[in-house]
Formats: sequence, C-alpha cells, structure tokens
Amino acid sequence: MSVEDIAPGVSFTAADEEKRRGVRRMKAFATGLLAFATLVFALATWARAASAGSWAGYVAAAAEAGMVGALADWFAVTALFRRPLGLPIPHTAIIPTKKDAFGRTLGDFVGDNFLSAPVVRARLAKIGIARRFGEWLAAPGNAERVTREAAAALRGVLAVLRDEDVQAVIGEAITRRAAATSVAEPAGRLLGKVVADGGHHGVVDLVAVRAHAWLTAHHADVVDKVTAKTPGWTPRFLDQQVGERVYKELLRFVRDIRDDPDHPAREAIDNFLADFAAELQHDPETIARVDRAKADLLARPEIQGLIDSSWGAVRTLVLGAAEDEDSELRRRLRDGLRSFGGRLATEPRLQAKTDGWLQDAAQYVVETYRDEITALISETVAGWDADDASRKIEANVGRDLQFIRINGTVVGAMAGLLIHTVAVALGG
Repeated sequence: MSVEDIAPGVSFTAADEEKRRGVRRMKAFATGLLAFATLVFALATWARAASAGSWAGYVAAAAEAGMVGALADWFAVTALFRRPLGLPIPHTAIIPTKKDAFGRTLGDFVGDNFLSAPVVRARLAKIGIARRFGEWLAAPGNAERVTREAAAALRGVLAVLRDEDVQAVIGEAITRRAAATSVAEPAGRLLGKVVADGGHHGVVDLVAVRAHAWLTAHHADVVDKVTAKTPGWTPRFLDQQVGERVYKELLRFVRDIRDDPDHPAREAIDNFLADFAAELQHDPETIARVDRAKADLLARPEIQGLIDSSWGAVRTLVLGAAEDEDSELRRRLRDGLRSFGGRLATEPRLQAKTDGWLQDAAQYVVETYRDEITALISETVAGWDADDASRKIEANVGRDLQFIRINGTVVGAMAGLLIHTVAVALGG
C-alpha cells in the first residue's frame, strides 16, 4: 500500500511502511510456528497410533496445547484490528469499531494525566528551565547568536511593516496624546520654578548683551528708522538730532540693563514671568488660550509632516543598528543578555521567580486550553478512516503483538506437556 492509498486524515509514512514489513515478517514466523506445532502433533499422533513409545504421547500433548495456545492468541490479536476470517463475531475488530471511543478516552486521559496544573508545575519545577537557560545564555557565543537572531527578526518585521500604516498609527497616537495632555499647567510650574531659582537671569543677560551689541553695530540704521517717522515739515537737521537722541537713550537703557543686576527693568521682567507662571497654572482663560495655541500648532501641516517623518528616521536608525554587529544597540543587547544569563544561572532567587512565572504561564495555558487540546485529539482520531487507523496502529504495535502468538504457542506447549505429565503420573 502506498501513501496515496491512505485517507488524508491518517499520516502514513515511509517509516510506517517499514514497520508493516516487520509486522508481516513476525506474522509469518508466528504462523510458521503454528504450522510446525500442527505438523509435530500430526506426526506424534501417528507415532502414538503406531505404538512408537510413550514419548509420542508427551510430544502430541505438547504440540496439541501449543496449537490451542497459538490459535487462541491469533484470535485475540486479530480481533483487535479486524474480524477473524471475516466472521461477524461479537467483540471483534475492536479498534475500527471503537475508534471514536478510543479517541475520546485518549483525549480525557491526556487531559487528566498530562494537562493538569499540578503535573505541569511539578514537571517544570523538576526541569529547572530558568537555570538551564541562564547557563546556556551565559555560555560563549550564545548571547551573540540570540542577538543575531533578534536582529534578523527585527529586520524582518521592519521589512513587512508598511511605512504609511506605521506613520498613520504613530501620528494618530502622538496627536491624540498631545491633544489630551494639558501643557499650560506643567509649563507654568516649570516657569515658576525657573523664576524662583533665578534661572532666567542668564537669558536676560544674554539678550541684553546681544541687544547692546546689535545697537552698537547698527547706529545708522536705528537713526534712519527714527528720522523716517518724523513729520515731513520738520527740518532735517532737527530730525537727525532727534534720531541721535533716541539712539543714545536706547543704547544707555540697554547698557544699564546689561550692567545693573538690580535694574528696574529686570525686576519688571521677574514680576511679569512670575505672574505669567501663576496664570498658566490657575487662570482658566490663559490655560484655554495655551490649549488653543497647542491645538493650532498640532494642526499645522509642518508639524504633521514632522511627526510622519519621525518614523522614517527611527526606521533608518534601527535598521542600521540592527545590521551593524558593532553598533551600540547590538553591543548593549549582547552584554545585557550575557549578564542576565549569568545572573539567571547563579542566583537562586531569580531562578525561583522566573520558574514561577513560567509555571504560572503554563498553568494558565493548560487550564484555559485543555478542553481545546483534548478535543483536538478526539476529533483528529474521529476524522480518521477506521480501516486506515487500524492499519496505522497495527504497523506501530503489531510486531510486538505477534510475540503474544509466539509466546502462546511456546507456553501452551509447555503447559500441555506439564498437564499430560501430571495426568500420566496420577493415572499410573
């Protein structure tokens, strides 16, 4: 029988074919032994009839009992897989007729004895997965191997992901998160702390220095701007004098701010910032204005484009780091795995915690999916063709079952010889 002759529900492999050939050889041997016992019985019966001696009776009795034992065991073994001689004898062809019940029983047996939480937890505790995994991970080369595989998996994931889908998800997540987050109050608290600590003084100093430098470098521009705003009927030399005067006062004002830490303008800036920080935290109108400004900023195409482009930059960065064996990402991952493996191999507390997690996970899987697993077994067996399933099982256990026939012949012969010997002794 070829593999194509088997129903799709039963996997019949080349190894099964080889086992079936072994079953046929053992059947031939057991049948040959029966035939030998039959021949010996016939010759011994003839010898006893011919008065060849008392030995013929012993041989005939042994051969007769061997024949009975061989036939009885042949019937028993055959009745498991088919009807002996094709006769509709009750309680024969047990496997084909009881296949579905066997499947349900097998599923229940596996569920009760292998997929129970105590059994799974005890087995995992005995194995010590955490310690073994830690020792393996800490061994030279294994952390590097895991890193390579992780990098390959990461590259595969990035290759499968569509950029536009990821960009849409990231953009929506960032926009939703930013829209739901109030920035006014945190900004007010931060600004208040900066003002209280005098952290803004450096910025004021820098602005004053830069403003003084700019005014010094743009004397003529400032005067021209001032004179351009004077009435047209005023004399030009007067306009020039006004421009110079404004410039000098402005330069002096900026220089005083730059050089005097206690300048009133600095105090005004401090007061303004402190008041603004308080309004950001407590004034509903100011908070609403900031939130509106934030919403307008997020809605601008430039900001949305920046958010969308962030995925491309991250993707390029991650791909480069994953492909480069000397990258900081892979180096840190290797070192972290090696360090974790060393701890897992030597720290009993971490081992116990990790084993506990694994046992909890296994228990959850067993308790949640036990019915599905047992149903898979019973439904798979139920889907098999009865005759093909019988042939499959016979191919795997039939060779051992033929030893029952052989043993039945030998044991039957010995029992027959013993019974005949006792009978003769008692009768004599």
